[in-house]
Amino acid sequence: MAEKGSDNYRDIQVFKGLQRPLELFGLQGRYVWWGVGSGGGGLLSLMIGAIVFGFLVGLILFTVIAGTGGVMILVKQRHGLHSKHIDKGVFVYYRTNDRFGGIY
Repeated sequence: MAEKGSDNYRDIQVFKGLQRPLELFGLQGRYVWWGVGSGGGGLLSLMIGAIVFGFLVGLILFTVIAGTGGVMILVKQRHGLHSKHIDKGVFVYYRTNDRFGGIY
């Protein structure tokens, strides 16, 4: 009877894709939202620039904003999805015997 109960865990289906980051068109995680923002900002600048200054100026604004956003996404995504700021230099940490641990 113990053998029959020990095999029950194999009958449960587990979806293992929950821990993967969001991906859309090759963009992962937060860079999906960066892409949406740069594309939306580019379209908004195209509309406003075309209404106020003319179609050519709006198209140039769209190209500059969407292109800058795309290049920023490509550069930052190369560093990884969870890239953090890395401080360079020499840091001195001190510890005192007071109650707050030297943090004021």
